[in-house]
Amino acid sequence: MSRTAVRIFFNFRSPYCYLASHSLFARLAAFDVDIAWRSLGGWDGRSAPDRAKLKVPLTRQDVARWCRRMQVPFNPPPISTDPTPAALVAFAAEDAGLLERYVERVMWREWAEGQDIGLTEVLQGVARDVGLAAGAVQTALDDFTHLARLQENWQEAESLGVIGVPSFVVGDQIFWGNDRMDFLAEHLTELGLRKR
Repeated sequence: MSRTAVRIFFNFRSPYCYLASHSLFARLAAFDVDIAWRSLGGWDGRSAPDRAKLKVPLTRQDVARWCRRMQVPFNPPPISTDPTPAALVAFAAEDAGLLERYVERVMWREWAEGQDIGLTEVLQGVARDVGLAAGAVQTALDDFTHLARLQENWQEAESLGVIGVPSFVVGDQIFWGNDRMDFLAEHLTELGLRKR
């Protein structure tokens, strides 16, 4: 019998993905599931630029409240930050078995320290922090197949009905948002997937 997959659609530019990154992997470790990681780049999974401009003040207030509750720092990165490079390097981190550490460290650098994760030198620092091989960042950034994978991930998301990030898809059930992870855990428990 095949294991249940949890597809995770994740854009590193989303502050709600930052919130989710603090507990996501630990929570899923309690279940017999396979994580199917789906990095997204650019604006995929996020509000369009014009709408994003309108949402920023409210989003900043909301995320600041969450961060106070979670007792984690909140220092937004430059508004021009492009998440695509971080999404590309995530493929290399996943291949090296370092995805969890990479995701947590990138999100910390971006949203706790306010760094621009679109910069190669920032990603190289993350790579050193998590033990990713020297040169892996530039190799991932230069790999055109990785760009194609990002596009395929967004096409998959749209075909499933995903409209935002983070989103967690199990079968036909979509759990959208960091505040829906409790429902995700309940669903996995109802499916009998909690580890004994």
